[in-house]
Amino acid sequence: MTKVAVLLPAYNEEVAIASMILLSSKYADEVIVIDDGSTDRTKEVSELAGATILSHNKNKGKGVALKTGFEYAKDFDIIVTIDADGQHNPSEIPLLLKPILDDEADFVNGSRYINGHETSTPTYRRVGQTVLDKTTNIASGVKITDSQSGFRAFSSKCFQCFNFDPEGFGIESDMLIEAANHNMRITEVEITVRYDVNTTTANPVVQGVSVLLRVLELMRFNRPLYFYGISGAIILFFGILIYLSINLTWLSTNLYLNAVGIFVILMGIVLMLSGVLTDYLNRFKH
Repeated sequence: MTKVAVLLPAYNEEVAIASMILLSSKYADEVIVIDDGSTDRTKEVSELAGATILSHNKNKGKGVALKTGFEYAKDFDIIVTIDADGQHNPSEIPLLLKPILDDEADFVNGSRYINGHETSTPTYRRVGQTVLDKTTNIASGVKITDSQSGFRAFSSKCFQCFNFDPEGFGIESDMLIEAANHNMRITEVEITVRYDVNTTTANPVVQGVSVLLRVLELMRFNRPLYFYGISGAIILFFGILIYLSINLTWLSTNLYLNAVGIFVILMGIVLMLSGVLTDYLNRFKH
């Protein structure tokens, strides 16, 4: 019989955690709350609701919380992760389990946007998420419509794929990229999300920039042709623009400005060639 564990990383989620545990328990052999240094009654409420509690003595971030949960649940066949703040609907857990149980996927991502039905996402969030989706897709080589979803299911094949880097907010993108690097079968199913519940207090701009920088860092290693190629092409474009602007005006006699334009052009070309060379070496290595 397939054993399913549900992981709920939680930090100060005393309001919603009990209902999330009780609803999730219908579809899991064990519900595990990773209390990431909460200062409210998250731990006590979770115990009363019947969850297994794994506690951190201080807040260490979602990446470390998931690492703790995955290490504990390593003997299960499937792990489901779901946010503890009440945004996700645990009754949709079977939707995420089905592709794995049918041996069609190893990693199932719950997506708000896969069928275009989600229209309640605040505009500022959707713009930021679109940028993160595109960069994550380039870095992973997989087409995903909701790269920052915390509602996911993983077969046991995935458990050893993840590094769970503790820095920043980029764990969702990290996991997609790492699973893709290990040739895991990744698919998406449609889920619903509520926005009228207590959510993270983190500044969304700071969080979004942190994730974007992390994804770009991973792209530099995983997709150097894109990273260096796009960067080089942009710099080359501006270099040509600078050079032409100088030479089509009275500034054309200024050797210093001409040298600046040529330098920027050469820098763009070098970056593009670096991308080609690094990509070739990566392919040769693999």
